[in-house]
Amino acid sequence: MRIDILIGVCAATALFGALPAAAGSFRCGSALVVEGDDAAQVIARCGPPAQVTARSVLRPPVVWINGQPRRVAGGDIEVRIETWVFDFGPGKLKQQVEVESGRVTQIRTL
Repeated sequence: MRIDILIGVCAATALFGALPAAAGSFRCGSALVVEGDDAAQVIARCGPPAQVTARSVLRPPVVWINGQPRRVAGGDIEVRIETWVFDFGPGKLKQQVEVESGRVTQIRTL
């Protein structure tokens, strides 16, 4: 009975340990980068991106009430969005990271 449990635990560990990072995340060496991370932390973990582009979008202003965003009357505000591309070399997929207000908002594998 004990050997069955041990084999099951080893098999589960091997299976889940071999899975890639979840969607909306990627690895820089042993460090995991996820949506919501601070932009400075990403650079500290991965180094500078190979490419950076920036654009501005207009968004309605919001306030957060009880954890929910609520629109505020008034004109739109300009928000800067940076797109970073990390190239980890031949044979590895590039990662595209969108940064808004100093936070990672989206991660895509290219």
